[in-house]
Amino acid sequence: MAYIIVGRFLLAPGGEVKENWGVRVEGNRITAVGPNYEISGLTKPGDEIINARRSFIAPGFTNSHVHMYGYLAHGIPVPTVPGGFASFLEDFWWPLVEDRLDHRGIQAATALACLEMLKSGVTSFCDILEAPAAIPGGLRAQAEVVERTGLRGLLSFEATERVGEENGRLGLEENATFARAQAAKDSLVKGILSVHTTFTCSVPFLKRARAIASELGCGLHMHLSESSFEPKVCLERHGTTPVELYDSIGFLGPDVLASQCVQVSPKEIGILVERGVRVSHMPLSNCEVGGGVAPIPDLLKAGATCGLGTDGYINNFFELMRGAFLIHKAHRQDPTVMPARVVWDMATRGGAAAMGLDAGELKPGKLADLIVVDSYLPTPVAQHNAFDQFVLYRNPGDVQHVMIDGKFAVRDGKVLTLDEDEVIAQARKAARRLWKGIE
Repeated sequence: MAYIIVGRFLLAPGGEVKENWGVRVEGNRITAVGPNYEISGLTKPGDEIINARRSFIAPGFTNSHVHMYGYLAHGIPVPTVPGGFASFLEDFWWPLVEDRLDHRGIQAATALACLEMLKSGVTSFCDILEAPAAIPGGLRAQAEVVERTGLRGLLSFEATERVGEENGRLGLEENATFARAQAAKDSLVKGILSVHTTFTCSVPFLKRARAIASELGCGLHMHLSESSFEPKVCLERHGTTPVELYDSIGFLGPDVLASQCVQVSPKEIGILVERGVRVSHMPLSNCEVGGGVAPIPDLLKAGATCGLGTDGYINNFFELMRGAFLIHKAHRQDPTVMPARVVWDMATRGGAAAMGLDAGELKPGKLADLIVVDSYLPTPVAQHNAFDQFVLYRNPGDVQHVMIDGKFAVRDGKVLTLDEDEVIAQARKAARRLWKGIE
């Protein structure tokens, strides 16, 4: 059996808009893309034809950096407003959120995150679990939930020595054990090794992480210069910048996914591009912590592969795209930077490439990870404005279908793999447990 989806606008590779085009999906791959009459002509007995003639057909979004546990912190009481990035971590995020997480809370947050991602058109994601008291087994607890949702995910535990050397060792072991186990399974959920930063990890620790990732071939992730704090501390401790430090120890390479990259210099950008490092951009959460605005236009111009991530903060992916579209214009005082077509590319092809997925584009042979989004807007949609209309004026409520690996996870706007009421009820219970005792 195959699916024939005939649409109004197909958002095609290279930023093209194809009018009255559709796709054919067989198994977990796209087998044909073309005009509706041609795609319809490929129908075979038993195939299902899906009428999306007033809709966009687009690749699914890739959330290339999320902290699913962070959903439980939405609205959490904050006894003292953090006075800067270091205070945000030391006085708020670490003691009140990360250090209090257990497996039950992680699973409730994971289900809520997956629900919201599916409703927002996300088909794949990279998550970083930060919960030093929840290992061993934190990643397995997450994976049990994710595998039921149908989402394609990369899961990691953020290994760090901030609690101590032994907890750091356990963090690396958590990553390695999970990545090894998932590599041997037929699952859409895989592992990627993650470390925190140069200010919470020693050089020997970073070298060990690099060696494990190389041995397992699972990829390697780190947060990089989310604010001016890390470059300042790195200069004081090591006499160099974070990117230069990573480069000097052989850490960087095309299997590295660097998140944030807010306070990086032109020289550091050059090193990242030369080493083939992939980048995940979090425009909205970078504002929340006062980190700054990442030089994404410069990274893209230099040839970096860049995706978009929610960071577990504002998780409506359409709002995220609008943030990327608007923030850089204001920051650069230039309305021509980051046009909608570029932002859409980061949300789809760029994010998939950042995660090493054979997806993110609607063309034969690619994984069948796609979305169908209502294109009926108050003003006309045409080839010249389709990307602007899509990025600026669509929302999760307009997402009609979400297909992942050739299977529907959302059909006619309804999530098929999760009970929404139950997920929200469990998330509320978990949030109350997490918040208990905070004044």
